[in-house]
Amino acid sequence: MMDYTLLGSSGLNISKYSLGTIPFSGTKGFEDAADMSQETANHFVDYALDHGINHFDTANLYAKGDAEIVLGKAIRDKRKDMTIASKTGVPIQGGPNDGGATRVNIEATIDETLKRLGTDYLDLYYVHMWDGRVPVSETVQVMNDLIKKGKIRYWGVSNYSGWSLAKTHTFAVENNLAPPAAHQIYYTPESREAEYELLPAGTELGVGNTIWSPLGEGMLNGKITRNQKAQPGTRQGNGWAEPYLKDKEFFYNLVEMLQDIAVKHNATVPQVVLAWLRDRPNVDSVIIAARNKEQLYEDVASYTLNLSDDDVSQITDFTALEPIYPHWHRAMNTMEMASESEKVYLEAFNKTMKQKDQEI
Repeated sequence: MMDYTLLGSSGLNISKYSLGTIPFSGTKGFEDAADMSQETANHFVDYALDHGINHFDTANLYAKGDAEIVLGKAIRDKRKDMTIASKTGVPIQGGPNDGGATRVNIEATIDETLKRLGTDYLDLYYVHMWDGRVPVSETVQVMNDLIKKGKIRYWGVSNYSGWSLAKTHTFAVENNLAPPAAHQIYYTPESREAEYELLPAGTELGVGNTIWSPLGEGMLNGKITRNQKAQPGTRQGNGWAEPYLKDKEFFYNLVEMLQDIAVKHNATVPQVVLAWLRDRPNVDSVIIAARNKEQLYEDVASYTLNLSDDDVSQITDFTALEPIYPHWHRAMNTMEMASESEKVYLEAFNKTMKQKDQEI
């Protein structure tokens, strides 16, 4: 049974799993993400809805708009059952006013996105990247204008830093404008940096945390190992630039651990990863994306996978973050002052520090 959550302080109720559409279409530079037919995309939407997934995530960047077209055709008569998010901000056409968090770009691209999707409104519209050249006031105001015009219901940000999220949210609240309702974040067992600031910040500010590419853009599919390279025809097999892999030996050891846990549960590595992420603190929704039906069924089925406490501890302890400043200082000296959203991370930092011999 799928669970639902109100996204941040908004009234938008979305499923714990969302369906991502980066594999839809597979054209215009996104061939390595997938090559999905319209018929298959229709099935994806039907299957997701049948299993309680009501939130669908896309972007004008994905296949340079073609993914939105495919999703739009897949909506058919199901719009009332769906909440749909898209994004803008990454330059696509190359013109001087293309991309960014400007009024010019946002007002132009929302109309293009709505036309491609065949809908009158978006439930959620993200700024895809922080744009430090544009005044926060301009971005916040244009998003609020779109809400007033009925083109979007809520807006959000993606790939922001902690301070840029706080700056944006503070300006909106101080000026009686709608702040971002959601922040889309990269977060996996291999890459947990969002725990330093982004995840607790979202909860404290009332901004929902949605997780993109929980399988590390294919790195954590269980098929890339110490002895097996990524398959040709996939993103990782064809030289996809992302994600940044900090330590290959750590990655290989992590995959081997995940494989051992998967065997215990008669599950797969992606299912173990999704089950671990699903229950992490301050996570509102995890965006799954699949290249084919089998992967979709596998990902959705992970929602009923219950890892043991030992499984969770094994993954969490092995992938523990280094306690960087000011977090090690706070963990050492002011645990009693921690907010609920950050307490779990500070406790983990203390555990890491106690396990290390710091005597010199």
